[in-house]
Amino acid sequence: MQDLAISPTGTTPAIHFSARTGVLEIRGESYPENAFAFFEPPITWLRRFMSETDTAIRFDVEVAYMNTSSIRAMVDMLDLLEQAHLFGRDVAVRWLYDEENERALDMGEEFKEDLTLPFEIVTLSSQE
Repeated sequence: MQDLAISPTGTTPAIHFSARTGVLEIRGESYPENAFAFFEPPITWLRRFMSETDTAIRFDVEVAYMNTSSIRAMVDMLDLLEQAHLFGRDVAVRWLYDEENERALDMGEEFKEDLTLPFEIVTLSSQE
């Protein structure tokens, strides 16, 4: 299975999913005109990865802003990971946010509330 890499644009985040390591990364801002179309390839890749491998999954999310439709797509991805976790797969989420971005922190906390999988919220210092 090949990695998935999507370069960022002015309205979409960078996405890199590694089939070898099981590390899934989404970084940037997300407010595409059609979030369903943008997130369809990553969701399809994730479904395929989970059906073809037993590799542990670490999902790193560092998104400063998401529009409503992007949040819906993120919920879909987190729901897939939650199901995998409930069936015994090693899954963890790290939600990374800038210490000055309370909105990103709030999003991470809201997602975390609805999940039982390991979900770590990590503060990134603006000084770094």
